[in-house]
Amino acid sequence: MPTPKKRTSRSRRDMRRSHDFLERVTTVNCPNCQSLVKPHHVCASCGYYKGKEVVAAKA
Repeated sequence: MPTPKKRTSRSRRDMRRSHDFLERVTTVNCPNCQSLVKPHHVCASCGYYKGKEVVAAKA
């Protein structure tokens, strides 16, 4: 089985992993009830999307 000839430096290892981080989830306030919602998603607390009730609200 092949093995690496030289040790990978911390700099080279970290440059390789530079794009492997988690991005923060974007949230906006629902214009109807002001709870946090992902953009372009139906609000889970009131059931509104773009000013119209799409889903019945949770009790």
